[in-house]
Amino acid sequence: MDSIRAHAEPTWLDADAGPLVRPYALTAGRTRPVRGDLDLITVLVAVRPPSILDGGLGSECAQIIALCQQPQSVAEIAAHLTLPTRIVRVLLSDLLDRTLLRRNNPLRATQLPTEETFRAVLNGLRSL
Repeated sequence: MDSIRAHAEPTWLDADAGPLVRPYALTAGRTRPVRGDLDLITVLVAVRPPSILDGGLGSECAQIIALCQQPQSVAEIAAHLTLPTRIVRVLLSDLLDRTLLRRNNPLRATQLPTEETFRAVLNGLRSL
Protein backbone atom coordinates (compact mmCIF):
# COMPACT_ATOMS: atom_id res chain seq x y z
CA MET A 1 0.00 0.00 0.00
CA ASP A 2 2.87 2.38 0.77
CA SER A 3 4.43 1.72 -2.65
CA ILE A 4 1.16 2.85 -4.30
CA ARG A 5 1.18 6.11 -2.34
CA ALA A 6 4.82 6.72 -3.24
CA HIS A 7 3.95 6.59 -6.94
CA ALA A 8 0.70 8.55 -6.67
CA GLU A 9 0.55 11.89 -8.47
CA PRO A 10 1.06 15.00 -6.36
CA THR A 11 -2.22 16.64 -5.34
CA TRP A 12 -1.51 19.78 -7.36
CA LEU A 13 -1.88 17.79 -10.59
CA ASP A 14 -5.47 16.76 -9.90
CA ALA A 15 -8.52 18.07 -11.75
CA ASP A 16 -8.69 21.11 -9.47
CA ALA A 17 -5.42 22.45 -10.89
CA GLY A 18 -7.03 23.29 -14.24
CA PRO A 19 -8.03 26.88 -13.40
CA LEU A 20 -4.49 27.60 -12.22
CA VAL A 21 -3.09 26.91 -15.68
CA ARG A 22 -6.07 27.96 -17.77
CA PRO A 23 -5.71 31.79 -17.63
CA TYR A 24 -2.17 31.50 -18.98
CA ALA A 25 -3.49 29.41 -21.85
CA LEU A 26 -6.32 31.88 -22.57
CA THR A 27 -3.85 34.66 -23.29
CA ALA A 28 -1.25 32.59 -25.12
CA GLY A 29 1.13 33.22 -22.26
CA ARG A 30 0.79 37.00 -22.28
CA THR A 31 0.42 38.70 -18.92
CA ARG A 32 0.13 42.30 -20.08
CA PRO A 33 -2.37 43.84 -22.48
CA VAL A 34 -1.19 45.62 -25.59
CA ARG A 35 -3.28 48.56 -24.41
CA GLY A 36 -2.05 49.00 -20.86
CA ASP A 37 -4.48 51.72 -19.84
CA LEU A 38 -7.53 49.60 -19.01
CA ASP A 39 -8.31 50.35 -15.39
CA LEU A 40 -11.07 48.70 -13.38
CA ILE A 41 -13.65 51.39 -14.11
CA THR A 42 -13.04 51.62 -17.86
CA VAL A 43 -16.39 50.93 -19.52
CA LEU A 44 -16.51 48.85 -22.68
CA VAL A 45 -19.32 48.33 -25.18
CA ALA A 46 -19.55 45.83 -28.01
CA VAL A 47 -19.62 47.34 -31.49
CA ARG A 48 -22.09 44.68 -32.61
CA PRO A 49 -23.47 41.32 -31.49
CA PRO A 50 -21.18 38.29 -31.74
CA SER A 51 -21.13 36.64 -35.15
CA ILE A 52 -19.99 33.33 -36.59
CA LEU A 53 -17.75 35.46 -38.81
CA ASP A 54 -15.65 36.29 -35.74
CA GLY A 55 -13.49 33.24 -36.29
CA GLY A 56 -10.79 32.45 -33.81
CA LEU A 57 -12.58 33.93 -30.81
CA GLY A 58 -12.40 31.79 -27.73
CA SER A 59 -15.49 31.19 -25.67
CA GLU A 60 -14.35 33.79 -23.11
CA CYS A 61 -14.05 36.46 -25.81
CA ALA A 62 -17.49 35.53 -27.15
CA GLN A 63 -18.84 35.85 -23.59
CA ILE A 64 -17.24 39.27 -23.27
CA ILE A 65 -18.87 40.45 -26.50
CA ALA A 66 -22.23 39.12 -25.33
CA LEU A 67 -21.83 40.82 -21.92
CA CYS A 68 -20.79 44.09 -23.53
CA GLN A 69 -24.00 44.46 -25.51
CA GLN A 70 -24.73 46.67 -22.50
CA PRO A 71 -21.91 48.86 -21.14
CA GLN A 72 -19.72 46.94 -18.66
CA SER A 73 -16.68 47.94 -16.65
CA VAL A 74 -13.51 45.87 -16.63
CA ALA A 75 -14.28 44.86 -13.04
CA GLU A 76 -17.80 43.71 -13.95
CA ILE A 77 -16.53 41.66 -16.89
CA ALA A 78 -13.90 39.96 -14.71
CA ALA A 79 -16.54 39.17 -12.08
CA HIS A 80 -18.93 37.68 -14.66
CA LEU A 81 -16.19 35.51 -16.15
CA THR A 82 -14.69 34.66 -12.73
CA LEU A 83 -11.23 35.34 -14.15
CA PRO A 84 -8.42 37.49 -12.77
CA THR A 85 -8.57 41.09 -13.99
CA ARG A 86 -5.04 40.82 -15.42
CA ILE A 87 -6.23 38.06 -17.78
CA VAL A 88 -9.45 39.91 -18.64
CA ARG A 89 -7.44 43.03 -19.53
CA VAL A 90 -5.39 41.02 -22.03
CA LEU A 91 -8.55 39.60 -23.63
CA LEU A 92 -10.19 43.03 -23.72
CA SER A 93 -7.11 44.52 -25.34
CA ASP A 94 -7.28 41.86 -28.05
CA LEU A 95 -10.96 42.61 -28.67
CA LEU A 96 -10.26 46.35 -28.83
CA ASP A 97 -7.52 45.70 -31.39
CA ARG A 98 -9.99 43.70 -33.49
CA THR A 99 -12.46 46.62 -33.16
CA LEU A 100 -15.08 44.34 -31.64
CA LEU A 101 -15.28 46.57 -28.55
CA ARG A 102 -15.09 50.28 -27.98
CA ARG A 103 -14.23 51.98 -24.75
CA ASN A 104 -16.05 54.72 -22.91
CA ASN A 105 -13.59 56.26 -20.50
CA PRO A 106 -15.00 57.80 -17.33
CA LEU A 107 -15.08 61.56 -17.21
CA ARG A 108 -12.14 63.27 -15.62
CA ALA A 109 -12.72 65.66 -12.73
CA THR A 110 -12.01 68.59 -15.06
CA GLN A 111 -14.82 67.44 -17.38
CA LEU A 112 -17.47 67.25 -14.67
CA PRO A 113 -19.91 70.12 -14.13
CA THR A 114 -18.76 72.66 -11.59
CA GLU A 115 -20.36 73.17 -8.21
CA GLU A 116 -21.77 76.42 -9.58
CA THR A 117 -23.59 74.48 -12.32
CA PHE A 118 -25.06 72.05 -9.78
CA ARG A 119 -26.26 74.96 -7.62
CA ALA A 120 -27.89 76.61 -10.65
CA VAL A 121 -29.71 73.37 -11.53
CA LEU A 122 -30.80 72.88 -7.92
CA ASN A 123 -32.08 76.47 -7.70
CA GLY A 124 -33.92 76.01 -10.99
CA LEU A 125 -35.60 72.85 -9.70
CA ARG A 126 -36.60 74.57 -6.48
CA SER A 127 -38.24 77.39 -8.41
CA LEU A 128 -40.52 74.92 -10.19
